[in-house]
Amino acid sequence: MTPSVAHLPLLGVMGGFRRFSIPEYHRMALVGILTEDDNLELLEGYLVHKMTRNAPHDGTLHRLLRFLSRMVPDGWEVRCQAAVTLSDSEPEPDIAVVRIDPADYMHRHPAPADIALVIEVADSSLDGDRADKCRIYARAGIREYWIVNLVDTQVEVYSSPVGDPTPFYRDRVDRQLGDEIEVMLDGQRVGSVSVSAVLG
Repeated sequence: MTPSVAHLPLLGVMGGFRRFSIPEYHRMALVGILTEDDNLELLEGYLVHKMTRNAPHDGTLHRLLRFLSRMVPDGWEVRCQAAVTLSDSEPEPDIAVVRIDPADYMHRHPAPADIALVIEVADSSLDGDRADKCRIYARAGIREYWIVNLVDTQVEVYSSPVGDPTPFYRDRVDRQLGDEIEVMLDGQRVGSVSVSAVLG
């Protein structure tokens, strides 16, 4: 018999909302309760709808992909809108720069130890990317997080994550048109990205 959500052990209910663990989330996908058509991601135990993308979002995303793919050295790869597994979340960042896995991540998603940089391209999702995603990535210890802010035409670079009890990034620098952003992998500079080339 195919299990339903009701048959999964209760992890916690807050404000009438059911929270799920990473294994529960995977199991719901495995048995077909959740499919790609549901357009959901797991954030802090909650199933959250992903934002609908528009042309400026996708165009900016693909510019970034081109720039980063050219500069990332051997041993690293650039992934686009693919899941990463954190302690209580499985977000699908617009871009993640991760260590290459010998098995090509066929049996798992990248974990915090694999991830050097995550990037979200934000317009209507800006508030959530600044609050929820920032907290989630900081809790996981992701060293650097960029928000490509289409609303204010800037790139917000967050670094120096602080974990529990209140996760946040200690440092934030806003890069404007005309600025360059250094791309750092394991503390080593591998190149730079022009804000004007991304957002101009």
